[in-house]
Amino acid sequence: MIRAFIFFAAVLCAPFASAQEIVLGLSDDEVDITATFDGSDILIFGAVKRDTPDIGGELGIIIAVSGPLQPVVVREKERRLGIWVNSASSDIDAAPSFYAVATTAPLSDILNDAEDLTHSITLPRVIRSMETVGGDTGDFTDALIRIRAGDGLYQTLEGAVNFAEETLFDTSISLPANLIEGDYPTRIYLTRDRQVIDTYETEIAVQKVGLERWLYNLAHENAVLYGLLSLSLAIAAGWLASAAFTAFRR
Repeated sequence: MIRAFIFFAAVLCAPFASAQEIVLGLSDDEVDITATFDGSDILIFGAVKRDTPDIGGELGIIIAVSGPLQPVVVREKERRLGIWVNSASSDIDAAPSFYAVATTAPLSDILNDAEDLTHSITLPRVIRSMETVGGDTGDFTDALIRIRAGDGLYQTLEGAVNFAEETLFDTSISLPANLIEGDYPTRIYLTRDRQVIDTYETEIAVQKVGLERWLYNLAHENAVLYGLLSLSLAIAAGWLASAAFTAFRR
């Protein structure tokens, strides 16, 4: 398994920094998708810097990793006269292809609704529904989250972030094998008494390499050659299977 490491370490104090803030540095910002790629673990470490004594209040850490945004059409099926047909649908203007949010505690304990609305942290806030035909937008959003959660693409990991002495934090987020290429924004939120007091954002580049990259480029840049190559491979595989079957019968 390929591992992408994100290391967050304390840095020199800035003269005008806030009382408490997240400080970090990026050590590896790429995940390579190869022909044998079966997923990757993101290891995240960090620290909370204090320039003044602790003023009290419950601190929390929220880490969100998001894949490229895509439009999605969610359809509801109904059984009519013994046949499953599309009934209602909803056009989702922008839904992340992957989304994982890890926290130090249940989200309701460290984040209020107003802050969630402002920063779009939870999945329903991230997904923007533009149009609904014959159904309720919330139901379609819930259905999309449920389907992608089953595929490992949407993850809510409450309590998965270790937070020692309200200073050092760490967690691990698993990327599934069915990732798509693109930049994966990684956002870290520091909260106090359910309000966001500091944020930090970076990106992880997910890209195909080796044979995967060559096939991807060939399919998009020379579709005719890619089609002929695919057809030739299919014919060759069929011939080899037939020859092996004939030899086995003899």
